[in-house]
Amino acid sequence: MTSFRVSDVMTKQVIYLPMETTLDEAARVMKEADIGDVVATDGATLAGVLTDRDIVVRAVAQRSDPARTTIDSIITREVVMIEQNCTVGEAAALMRERGVRRVLVCDNERKLVGIVSLGDLALRLDPQSALGQLSGQAPTP
Repeated sequence: MTSFRVSDVMTKQVIYLPMETTLDEAARVMKEADIGDVVATDGATLAGVLTDRDIVVRAVAQRSDPARTTIDSIITREVVMIEQNCTVGEAAALMRERGVRRVLVCDNERKLVGIVSLGDLALRLDPQSALGQLSGQAPTP
């Protein structure tokens, strides 16, 4: 079962936003694209990852103004990456080891080609599990 490759389960749609983007704009983009993360950039350089959970935990809990707070202030700068030809088992082990729910996916030249989430892995590895069933559903508004 773990012979599936990361490239088989990853989300290929990667949305990039500049670090100056406000949280309310980033949240709107995520909602419209039906995704839970975006890649933050500083010019042409990857600066970090912003997740929906970052917005809730880091910004809302701190009572930051989403119209004035930029994603630069809450992004996760330590980016975890995995090569697209690794197995989903290797991706799950990396997530467990690093304590993350999402990992950026690169090709063999370290070019970003997607994102894989814990939900993506659950859906492929055990679609009948509670997590797999939740991952296959549309997000609740």
